[in-house]
Amino acid sequence: MATTAGVYRNGNYSRNSLSTNNNKVEKPLSVNSNPKNSLKSKSLPGSGLRKSAPPSLGAAKDDTGVPGRVRVAVRLRPRNEEEMVADADFADCVELQPEVKRLKLRKNNWDSDTYEFDEVLTEFASQKRVYEVVAKPVVESVMDGYNGTVMAYGQTGTGKTYTLGRLGEEDTAARGIMVRAMEDILADVSLETDSVSVSYLQLYMETIQDLLDPTNDNISIVEDPKSGDVSLPGASLVEIRNQQSFVELLRLGEAHRFAANTKLNTESSRSHAILMVHVKRSVKGRDSILSNENGNNSHMAKSLKPPVVRKGKLVVVDLAGSERIDKSGSEGHALEEAKSINLSLSALGKCINALAENSAHVPIRDSKLTRLLRDSFGGTARTSLVITIGPSPRHRGETTSTIMFGQRAMKVENMLKLKEEFDYKSLSRRLDIQLEKLIAEHEKQQKAFENEIERVTTEAKHQILESERNYAVEMEKERLNYQKEYMESIKKLEEKWMMNQQKHAGGENAAGLKDESSNWISNGEDSRVANMEELSEMKKKLQKETLLRKAAEEEVNKLKSQLAELKKSEALAKSDMSKLQKMLEDEACQKEKLEGEIAILHSQLLQISFEADETARRIDKGGSEKVPGSLDSLLSQVRQPQTNDLGNGEKSSIAKLFEQVGLQRILSLLEAEDVDVRIHAVKVVANLAAEETNQEKIVEAGGLKSLLMLLRSSEDETIHRVAAGAIANLAMNETNQELIMSQGGIRLLSMTAGSAEDPQTLRMVAGAIANLCGNDKLQMKLRGEGGIKALLGMVRCRHPDVLAQVARGIANFAKCESRASTQGTKNGRSLLIEDGVLPWIVQNANNEASPIRRHIELALCHLAQHEVNAKDMISGGALWELVRISRDCSREDIRTLAHRTLTSSPTFQAEMRRLGIDY
Repeated sequence: MATTAGVYRNGNYSRNSLSTNNNKVEKPLSVNSNPKNSLKSKSLPGSGLRKSAPPSLGAAKDDTGVPGRVRVAVRLRPRNEEEMVADADFADCVELQPEVKRLKLRKNNWDSDTYEFDEVLTEFASQKRVYEVVAKPVVESVMDGYNGTVMAYGQTGTGKTYTLGRLGEEDTAARGIMVRAMEDILADVSLETDSVSVSYLQLYMETIQDLLDPTNDNISIVEDPKSGDVSLPGASLVEIRNQQSFVELLRLGEAHRFAANTKLNTESSRSHAILMVHVKRSVKGRDSILSNENGNNSHMAKSLKPPVVRKGKLVVVDLAGSERIDKSGSEGHALEEAKSINLSLSALGKCINALAENSAHVPIRDSKLTRLLRDSFGGTARTSLVITIGPSPRHRGETTSTIMFGQRAMKVENMLKLKEEFDYKSLSRRLDIQLEKLIAEHEKQQKAFENEIERVTTEAKHQILESERNYAVEMEKERLNYQKEYMESIKKLEEKWMMNQQKHAGGENAAGLKDESSNWISNGEDSRVANMEELSEMKKKLQKETLLRKAAEEEVNKLKSQLAELKKSEALAKSDMSKLQKMLEDEACQKEKLEGEIAILHSQLLQISFEADETARRIDKGGSEKVPGSLDSLLSQVRQPQTNDLGNGEKSSIAKLFEQVGLQRILSLLEAEDVDVRIHAVKVVANLAAEETNQEKIVEAGGLKSLLMLLRSSEDETIHRVAAGAIANLAMNETNQELIMSQGGIRLLSMTAGSAEDPQTLRMVAGAIANLCGNDKLQMKLRGEGGIKALLGMVRCRHPDVLAQVARGIANFAKCESRASTQGTKNGRSLLIEDGVLPWIVQNANNEASPIRRHIELALCHLAQHEVNAKDMISGGALWELVRISRDCSREDIRTLAHRTLTSSPTFQAEMRRLGIDY
């Protein structure tokens, strides 16, 4: 082995993928390569092409795929302390020859078998070296839009989890494939345009469980009937923004994974771990199929190009180790786990054999493991398999089986298929934004055009008015000047005539007068012409006035016709008024009938209440511990089938009342003035709310609003108790929870809890608040409106039923906080710790009542899962309770959760070492 190791250290290895047996170097897939052209030009050399490809684990392969054989590397684990002692006198059962990629398996001291692999990694191979030759080419293919799988297979205790899932927090060089792959992915994506999300699952006893949400413990597999793709819609999908959050998710998942101590491995994985990384990348610089062929609308064609996205999926599978029962020493439940592991690995081996032999039938449905890996072997994913082996000759049989599994896997050929599609949603959003901009621009231009038209029209009107005024003023001036000149001329002529009369006499005077007269007549003729022109002007104005008068008469006629129409409308309105008056009279009659029916309903409610009280008294005489006439007795009679005739009679009476009277009328009695009527009505509503089929009807009819109104306005203890119980039933539905919060329900419940003294009332209020505590969306609002303080205040009652509901609410709240912290939506200390709930939790962690103790133990485990709460829990004494729970809790799931929480928390581990707690 020393010689082999020396050759390995001096060898020259490239950083590309596992090379083939003929030493060709495999290049990563090109982003813009055409799969068909790649197939012709052998863009994936070293894929080990065969003339006939085996069928997939289910679906038929697309003819545009690129062939790619499954790549297999073998990694040797160094001897552990036990093997150094037990096998000190024996040589290793394997001899590695990394320079020629061969492995020799010794049968005895003189005979051995030789096997070739794509890569041979000695015990001195670093984690970085393993990642670069096994996983990095697969990661690069995923970034280019292909599916990829990295899987570890081997005997238990040979280093599969170390190779894949090592976090390397103490030594960064020890980081495994999962952590290194995410580092490369985050370094190559743009968080603005790309997205990376992960799911972390385990296949335990043929059940798929969510390691990020332990309550989600039965996830179903969904297969696309057309493409054959496998999906897990029920699994948690967490978006990754940075490396630290991813490491936190891995740590949380490892804490929830099942493990056990066997003779072969102190931390033997009892489940198959599956990490799924979904990478969605936008492709830039690609021509759209919607480009304009004529080139006339290049801008529009560019805006209509749908973005191209590539969706790659990386699947990292850490298989549980195969083991022989006689060597591992498994017994009891561990034996059942080992059987399940071996069966699933056997089913995987059968599928690999069938694919390697080109069998017509591949038994993929023999196990959920083979169904999950149908795309990894014979499908469309690029697959790298690392098989891990140990050097001990005592395990030669298991080592041989592992090597043969790898040899058969090398014969399986996949058809790599690019996962590329158009992002029509992004195109739609872009077109919507562009359309809104165009509409806004058009409206802006339209408004500007209308403003310009209005401005030009106003200026034209002003100019016309100004011109008319100027014309009228000028005409008036001309008329006055003409009149003045005319009068002056007449006056001058008269003066001259008088003078001529005095100076001249006889003929001369007559001759002179004749000339003067002729001149005067000539001037008079000119004046007459001017007067005629003025008269024609006046006639024109008169005609204009006549036209205006005709237009005014036409307007008057129009107004008269409109007045006639208004009179007709008035007549119709009067007719409608008479009809409405008649309808009002009919409504009054109907109201009287309804009042009569309400009176009958009141009597029926009284009768039912009397029957309920009689039934409660008879049951109480028979030994019941319930208070007669309480909500609990009514709820039990509605929810559970009664063996006596009295209970069935009451239930049938309520059902009959509900059918005959109707829910709306029953709810109307909640606002009755009579207190007894309200009490009987709210009891009926509470009984109806106990049935899930009635809850939606009650909420739609306004029943929730009426119940909250009773808590606000009523002072009766019985009404408070029964209304709170009805609200608690309605709060089991998530939609109703949001309605209760939006209508101020938590504030009213808190006020009721503060004023109530009756244990049954407090139990109902605590149950309602506990149901609301289980909603992730309402955490901050519930705490802000006093829900947590109300729960803590109700412990003053000390009644075990009340304390059980308070503990349940705290456990629900802590669970939601743990889930939010895991998903990265919450930072900082727990709100429960800030509100002072931790001392009460620690005080009641070992309560004698099992319901209280169970909820408190769950709350402690959920609080401890978030590292930021660890110091507060240590100072508050919660660490000792967690240790006790991990050892003495009667429920195995809670005990296991506490153990994983303690082992995964560095703060708790350091404190336990300081206190000397042997854990």
